[in-house]
Amino acid sequence: MVNYFVSDSGSALSRLDDFRRLCWVDMVSPTDGEVESVSRDTGVPEDMIKAALDEEERARTEFDEGCSLFVVDCPVIEERDSGDTYSTLPLAIIYNKNCVITVCLKGNPVLKDFITGRVKVFCDKPVHFILSFMLGNAKRFLYCLKQIDRKSQRVQAELAKTLRNQDILQLLELENSLVYFSTSLNSNSKVHEKLAKVEAVATREDYQDLYDDMAIESGQAAEMCKIYKDTLSVSMDAYGSVISNNANDTMKKLTVITILLAIPTMIAGFWGMNMPVPFQGMDGLVWFWLVVGVTLALTAVAGVFLVKSNVLNRRPKKRNKRNRK
Repeated sequence: MVNYFVSDSGSALSRLDDFRRLCWVDMVSPTDGEVESVSRDTGVPEDMIKAALDEEERARTEFDEGCSLFVVDCPVIEERDSGDTYSTLPLAIIYNKNCVITVCLKGNPVLKDFITGRVKVFCDKPVHFILSFMLGNAKRFLYCLKQIDRKSQRVQAELAKTLRNQDILQLLELENSLVYFSTSLNSNSKVHEKLAKVEAVATREDYQDLYDDMAIESGQAAEMCKIYKDTLSVSMDAYGSVISNNANDTMKKLTVITILLAIPTMIAGFWGMNMPVPFQGMDGLVWFWLVVGVTLALTAVAGVFLVKSNVLNRRPKKRNKRNRK
């Protein structure tokens, strides 16, 4: 899909039916025919236009044939039945003397703000357009990071009540999202450094102020992402230790039950053999209750021993004060 916009009355954007010089060409998942048509009208090489159509494309800059290409990673929120997931997609901004072109596989919320007029942009000022987009993109990262932190706190509150596999998997997805965000923010920072060397940014004070705002927001997003990622990683390790301890406690209990059940099983096995055994000449009913009584007594003694030895919940013994002296 290809849309054309132009700046009218200083800041408002108007939609066009076809290409016009000094316009903004917004391309969302374009077809090969649309790429060829836009390339022919604007003079931008097709390989530049297709740069952001690869989901694995890295953030980078390129200057060739009078065209400037800036590829940055943008946060994307995907709605699923299990909840929202967060990832990144590349977006390319290309400009030359004829127009500004944006290319992405999906619609971008920052560009929607441009179209609706919530953010003022100028199609005939490509550097201002790029700086405004990157500032909005950094704020979008901050918004998504806050959403991830709130969701993480909510899931951890549920895990404090009961450990469920579903909650653990949600934390794992959030941790993966933070890894994607951290990598994307680091890559975007390199593009920002290249943008700072553009002549218009280096010479114009208003552009320099806009760049400084963008750099501050981007740096804050990178710092927040690092903090959230480290915190979530520590939490995941802690929950792993809790699950491991719970499994050990369960195995201890099962081991104790097995030991207690082994005593009556062993006695029943000895006296159930088809061979002479002690007290064979006694009355059958008396003999039965005698064996049952002895079995219960031995089992009770073993149980008391295991409880007093604190096998089920062993804690480190306190050292004697005299020994410490």
